[in-house]
Amino acid sequence: MSQKRRVKVLSPEVARKIAAGEVIDRPNAIVRELMDNAVDSGADRIRVEITSGGIEKIRVIDNGRGMDKEDLQNCARPHATSKIASETDLLNLHTLGFRGEALSSMAAVSRLTVTSGGWKMRASVTEDHIMEPTAEYRGTIVQTEGLFENFPARRRFLKRPASEGTLCRSTFEEKTLPRPDIAFSISMDGEEKLSLPAGQTLKQRFVQAMDFFESEDLFYDVKGSDTNSEWNFDLIIGEPSVTRSNRKNIYIYINGRRVTEYSLVQAIEYGTQGCFPNGTHPVACLFVNIDPSLVDFNIHPAKREVRFKDISSLHHGVSSITKDFFKKYTLSLMDEKSQNDTALEFMDTSFAMTQTEEPAYEEHRDTSFIKQYMPPRRSDTRSRFFSKASVEGRITKPNYIQSLAKTAADLPQNAGTDSETFAQTQPEQNAQNKNDGFHFVGITLGTFIIAEKDDILYIIDQHAAHERIIYNQIMADAGQKQELIVPYTVYTDGKADDNYLEALLPKLNEAGFTGKNCGDGKWEFSSVPLRWKGKEADLARDLLDRRINPGDMINAAAASTACRAAVMDGTVLDEKTAEEIARKALELPDPHCPHGRPVYTAITRRQLFSLVKRI
Repeated sequence: MSQKRRVKVLSPEVARKIAAGEVIDRPNAIVRELMDNAVDSGADRIRVEITSGGIEKIRVIDNGRGMDKEDLQNCARPHATSKIASETDLLNLHTLGFRGEALSSMAAVSRLTVTSGGWKMRASVTEDHIMEPTAEYRGTIVQTEGLFENFPARRRFLKRPASEGTLCRSTFEEKTLPRPDIAFSISMDGEEKLSLPAGQTLKQRFVQAMDFFESEDLFYDVKGSDTNSEWNFDLIIGEPSVTRSNRKNIYIYINGRRVTEYSLVQAIEYGTQGCFPNGTHPVACLFVNIDPSLVDFNIHPAKREVRFKDISSLHHGVSSITKDFFKKYTLSLMDEKSQNDTALEFMDTSFAMTQTEEPAYEEHRDTSFIKQYMPPRRSDTRSRFFSKASVEGRITKPNYIQSLAKTAADLPQNAGTDSETFAQTQPEQNAQNKNDGFHFVGITLGTFIIAEKDDILYIIDQHAAHERIIYNQIMADAGQKQELIVPYTVYTDGKADDNYLEALLPKLNEAGFTGKNCGDGKWEFSSVPLRWKGKEADLARDLLDRRINPGDMINAAAASTACRAAVMDGTVLDEKTAEEIARKALELPDPHCPHGRPVYTAITRRQLFSLVKRI
C-alpha cells in the first residue's frame, strides 16, 4: 500500500519552476515571448540572435520605448505587467502580451539580463534583482543564458541544438508575418539567416519570410470585412498551381497572434473547394482584425488558442469571399484569354469550378477585377516558375478557362457499333464536322478520347468529361425537395447557433431544406433536397459543426452521384458515344470534373510544330 503523505505548501522556488514550465517549455518559447514584448514596445526594428539553438543564449534587441530603472526592477517579478490593470482589461486586449509571466518565467529557468534606459538588470530568483548602470540605449536588450541549467530534468528533454534552432527560426518567421511595417532580422551562431525590411505588403512579407519556391506573382491578397465593422481580414493565398499535400501551410492570425483555429482553416478550404484537385490544399495566410471584446485569448498559457463570442459571421465571410474571389479570378482569365490572339496554351495553373456558381453571374462580369487583384502577367515570370518547379521535382498542371455550369443534353446510353450504320452516318457527320470545325479522331489507352477542333488537338479524359456532363444535368434540377415522413430534428447549443440558422434559412430553403425554429434550441426540417442522402446526424454535423454552406452540400451530393454514374477509366466505348462525349466536352463552359480535375488537355498546331522542331 502507498504511504499516506501530508499536504504541504511548495517552496517558492519549486512553485516558480513549475509555473515557468507552462510558459517556457523550450528555447523557441523565449523567442515567442520576447518578440511579442518587442512588438508591443512600439519598435520598428527587432533583431534576434540565437546561440546553440537558444539553449546557451538568446538575445532580442529592439528600438522601442524601453524602460526606466523602476520598470526594470519590477519587470521580472511574477505577474508584473504594464498592459492590463484590472480583470475587465482582459476583455479588450490590444497587445500581444498581457499576463506578466514571460520575464518572470525566464528568470526562473535561465540567467536573465535586461538592459534599458541606462541600466542593466540581472534577475535573481532567490534575492533582489541586481541593478547596474550602463551606457544609455534607445530601446531594450533582453538576454537569456543557460536555459534549464537549474532544472536538469527539463533540460534532458530538449532536442539537439540544431533542432531547437530550427524551431526558434520557425517561431521567428511566424512572428514577422502580421507586421510587415517592422524590420526583422535573425542570426544563428553568428551567421545571418534572414533579414526582412520594413514597409513590405502582407503578401511580400508572407512569401519572403516563408521562403516559398513559387513566385510572388502567384499569390493574391483577398480582402473582406463585416458590414457592422466588427471584423475585417486579408487573405494571402496562392493560385491553384500553388498546392501542398496537407494543411500545414494554412496559417491563421487573429489580431496579430497566430492561433490554432480549425474552423477558419475549414472556411478557407470551403472557399477554394473544387479549385485544388486530387486532395491537395492551398497555401494561405489569414490575417483577421476583430473587435477585441469579441474574442478571449486568456485560455491557453502560450496564447495559441482563442475563444470567439460568435465565429459564424467570420466563418461565412471568409468562405464566401474566398469563393467569390476564385469565381471572379476565373472569369477574369476568360476575358484575358479572349483578348489574346493565340489559342489555348499550356499554362502553369489549374482552376476548378467554385461550387456555388449561378447562371446569372456571367451577366455581371467585372473585368476591372484583373487590375484590382492581379499583377501584370509577364512571360519571364512563368518561365522562372517552370524552371524552379522542374528543379524542385514538381509537375504543374495545365490551366483551363472555366465559366458557369449549364445544362447538357442526355448522352445515348446504348449506341451501336455496327459498321454499316456507322458508314451510313458518315456523310452527314462529315458535313457537320466541316461546318463547326470539329473532327473526332479516336480512342486511345482505354481512357482518352482524341478530337480536333479549330487547329487544336484535344486529349479528353472520358470519365472526367462524362462526370461533368452528368453533374451539370443534376445541378440544373437542384432545389427539388423530398418530403420527410418524420422530420429531422437538430438541437443547437445556444443563441449564437440559433442566429446562425435563422440567417441561413433562405439559402437552406433555396437548396431544398425546409426548416423552422421550434424554440428552446430545437429545429425541425420537414424536407431535404432530392439528391441529398444524409441522415439526421449528418444534417446536424454539416450545419452546426462543419458549418457547410447549403449549396455546397448539394454540390457534394451531385458530384458523388455523377462520379458513380459516369463511364469509368477502361470502359470500352463505341465510337458514336465517344464522339458525343468529346463534342459535349469541348462545349463545356467549365472543363473540369466536379472534383477539380481537368476534362481535357490541349495542344495547338503551333505548339505541336514546335515539339517536332518544324518551323
